[in-house]
Formats: sequence, C-alpha cells, structure tokens
Amino acid sequence: MMLRLPCPPRRLACVAAALVALQALSACAPLVVGGAVMGGLVVVDRRTSGTQLEDQGIELKAINRVREVTGGRGHYNITSYNRVALITGEAATDADRAAVEQAVRQIENVRSLVNEVAVMEASSITSRSGDLVTTGRVKAAFIDANDLQATVFKVVTERGVVHLMGRVTEREANRATEVARTVGGVAKVVKVFDVITEAELAKLQPAPAKP
Repeated sequence: MMLRLPCPPRRLACVAAALVALQALSACAPLVVGGAVMGGLVVVDRRTSGTQLEDQGIELKAINRVREVTGGRGHYNITSYNRVALITGEAATDADRAAVEQAVRQIENVRSLVNEVAVMEASSITSRSGDLVTTGRVKAAFIDANDLQATVFKVVTERGVVHLMGRVTEREANRATEVARTVGGVAKVVKVFDVITEAELAKLQPAPAKP
C-alpha cells in the first residue's frame, strides 16, 4: 500500500488524515491488488486477493477458537498477514498461552505463527489506549519517512512493544525498524516480516499510470 497526501507530511492535519485513512484501510476496506485510487489515496497491497481473504478468515476464526479454549480468560489479539499469524496479549496461565497457540496453529491456511503472548494479568484499558496512540505515532512516522511506502506495514502494539508486519525487503524492514525505534512510547520493536527480494518487489510494484 502507498499513501500520498497533497500537503507537507509534518503538518498535524495531514498526519491525522493519514491515520484515519490507514485505520479504514486496515479494518473493513475492500481488497486491493496492484494499485487503485481511493479518495486521493494511492493504495497498493502486496498480497494477492486470495491471500487477503485468507488473512481475514484466519483472524475471524481465531477469535472464536481462542474464546473457546480460554473461556474468556486473558486478553488476546490475533493479526494475520500473508498467512503468518501473530498472537499478542496476556494469558492467565502458561496452559492458556499454549492452548491459544495450538488453537490458532490448527486454523486452516495458517502458514506460520509467532506467539508474543505474555503470562500476566490482562492489560488495563489505559494501557491499551496508550498502545493505540503509539501505533498511530509509528504509522505517522512511516508517512513522514519519504523513503518508505507507509501503508505496506501493519503495526500492532502491546504494552509498548511494537510488532511490525508486512511483505517487505530486508532494506525496507531495517529502515522501518529504525524509524519505529525513534518514536516516543516504543519500548521495543519486534520484526514479524515476510521478507522478499528486491527482484520480487520490482515484480509487485504497480505499473505506472498511463498519461
């Protein structure tokens, strides 16, 4: 995904507008393959439409599976990108943590899994609100970095730990990690990237618009 705004990136209004767009794109936005223009935004997704649907299915199924195996104990978030499932949050016990991992691992189409769940008391609403703010700051920093396609990155924050996902090159992964580490409120950055080569990236780039 790539986001273009018709105003200087450091202006607060532009960053706020960008974050609203990012929120919409990451939630219930239509599937986009290649490039498309939506409300002045140039949107690109490096996953196929089939993979995007699979990711949505993994997340929806995981919500129910996790509730079943934990009985509502703890706090969990499951994020899938290119069929890599990231589990974050807090488990009441080691047994719950293991059960959640097993339940998500058995979901159809899950290619690999990263379990970042901590065994501890569930985080507070205040902590989760702070994480949302941190996620917004990281996304804004990516927009501000002229050498990054900001919206190809998915950002998940738990207790100040920022998890970065996306189908990116080693160069993009390192640069995004470097930028995220400079953002206030970030305690640690965890890379959960699906790394591709520069040659693969060139094939994924949208064709230039015809004049």
